[in-house]
Parts: sequence; C-alpha cells; structure tokens
Amino acid sequence: MTINITTKPRGRDLGLPFAGRTGTHNAITDVSGVGVGFRTIIEDVPRSGRKRPVRTGVTAILPHMHSETPIPVYAGTHRFNGNGEMTGTHWIEDGGYFLGPVVITNTHGVGMAHHATVKWMIDRYASTYQTDDFLWIMPVIAETYDGVLNDINGLHLTEADVRAALDSVATGPVEEGNCGGGTGMIAYGFKGGTGTSSRTIEFDDRPYTVGVLVQANHGQRDWLTIAGVPVGKHMQDGTPQSQMLERGSIIVVIATDLPMMPHQLKRLARRATIGIGRNGTPGGNNSGDIFLAFSTANAHPMLYGSGGHLAVEMVNDELLDPVYLATVDCVEEAVVNAMLAAEDMGGTAYDRFKISAIEHDRLAALLRELRPS
Repeated sequence: MTINITTKPRGRDLGLPFAGRTGTHNAITDVSGVGVGFRTIIEDVPRSGRKRPVRTGVTAILPHMHSETPIPVYAGTHRFNGNGEMTGTHWIEDGGYFLGPVVITNTHGVGMAHHATVKWMIDRYASTYQTDDFLWIMPVIAETYDGVLNDINGLHLTEADVRAALDSVATGPVEEGNCGGGTGMIAYGFKGGTGTSSRTIEFDDRPYTVGVLVQANHGQRDWLTIAGVPVGKHMQDGTPQSQMLERGSIIVVIATDLPMMPHQLKRLARRATIGIGRNGTPGGNNSGDIFLAFSTANAHPMLYGSGGHLAVEMVNDELLDPVYLATVDCVEEAVVNAMLAAEDMGGTAYDRFKISAIEHDRLAALLRELRPS
C-alpha cells in the first residue's frame, strides 16, 4: 500500500540549499520497512457544549510494517529540554529497544494514544499477544501541545482515531504540514506541524538511509533561521505578540537501516539537537525537545526464548561522522518542510488567534536579499 497525497512545495522545490542526497521520497519512509500513517481532525465549529474548534490528530510510525509479529528495534533517546513526554524511554534507556509503533499526538492525548496502541498491538500481533498472557506491551507515545488552535481540554481524541492512524500506515510519500499529530501545531510563530526528510549515504562501500520525521511546535519568531539567514527577525508582523514567545515543543524521530547498537543510536539521537539548532532554537524553557533514534537492522524475532546468545552486526564508531552529519541535515530540512507545507489555521469567530503559514514568496525574497552570494 502507498500513500496518495497532494504534493506541496518543499524546501528543495523552492531552491533552498539543503546539503546531501535524499532518498526517493525525501522522507522517513525511504528507510525500508518503515511506514507512516495519519488521522487528522479539523473541525472549525466547536462540538456541542464546547467553546473552541477541534484541530488535532495522530501520527503513527511503524518499523517493520509488513511483519505479522512484533520485532524489537534497537533504539536510543535524548532529552534536550524536558518539558514534554515520550513514553517507554526508561526501558529504551535500560533495555536498548522497543516493540511496535511510535505514535505522536497532542499533550492531553497521550493516555488515549497509549491505551489504543496497546489494544491495536494485541489485535495486530494476535499470534504473539493473544497466546501468552504474560507478555507486556510498552509502546512509544510522544506529544506536543496544540492548545492554541485546538480544544485540547475537550479530550476529543478517541481510540478509533488512534487506530485509524495505525491502520493507515504506508510507505511512499509522506504528508506534511497540518496533518496527524501536527495538525494544530505552531513553529516559530508560524503554522507548524509534520515534516520529514531523508539522506542516502555510503558506509563502508554499502548504501544506507537515514530518515527523519518531526512534529514541529517550537521556537519563537525572532529566532527563526533558514539556510543560515535570520529570516525571523525580518518577519515580525502578522503574529499575535503572545505567539512571539517559546510556547511549544518538538519531537524528532530518526530511522536508519544502518546496523547500530543502542549506545550508538543514543548518540545519533543527540545530533537532533544540532539539527533543530540550525533553524535557530536554543531549546526554550517551555519546550519539550525529545528525540528518538532507531535502527531496522538486526531484525531478530521476540527476544523471549531466543536462547543464550544473539549474533548482531554493528558499524564502526570511527566511521560515523557522515551519519551524524546526514542526521543533522535531515532534521534541519524536516522542520522547514513542516512549515512550508503548513496552511493558515484559526481566525474564526471561535478562535483566540489566527496563525498564518510562512509566505513562500516572501521567504524566497528575503533569502535572495540576505543570503551571501
């Protein structure tokens, strides 16, 4: 199954000088076996008894999407600024892996997303979980805050919404901007949301891929830097003063088919800090900047009952610098792609604010004017 979406201009379409060679779709799904699905909820009229519109959703990322049994994926995490949540990270820190999907939603939807994802895994992997009552499930659920544009306290996310995102997981191009968990998000005072990017690299004369997906809801306007140009300082108009400040968070998910061990993936996750920093954020106090990196290599079956020894492949640390650079480049580009794909949101009689998307033509003009030749 592949995704059929309407393409929107991305950074490279506008001539932004991003480094590196992308995969086929310039998306996290360029990593073989990784699928992405969305459930997007946009209702500009409040539901009965509520005062604000509903603009939220769910993003699901599934490693080994074609497998009928859960496959552990080695992983590492990093918390740059901790004003946020990503479940399962204590076990990733200790055990070095997770099972099943990664789901991203809004701050108050974490509980429902966790509950629904557990039930989805029990059904999807019935041959594993419905035959042994002693197996536990600990999915990775992450969040950013969409309460400026969404009636977050209405707790509108349902089990059916989460399952719809999980059931729609597919390969191919990935929708960006106002979709899935990124539906109601704001980045650098502009409309933010979901963004993705990928890089192909040669490692020891073999081809590999690094792919990134972000849920961008962070930064303040005067920090925004694109292609090395501090464009935010020149785009101060049109946004309420309250949205000029750091009010949100960013989740970064990094996937690769490189055979990396948990300690290496933890180091890879840390590089997302540099990637988001390229666009200007220092990691504001009110931001939850939380990053996850995983590898689809070393695809062993469930570790329970696997015997006393496991044979794994591992790359040489001394050759990882190009992988780090590819990851930094991906994160930088994914954030910009999220903002470029986003569309204006809010401004109705039921909203406190209208959040505008960044204007492509104005951005291009500023880059031509301010970027050194």
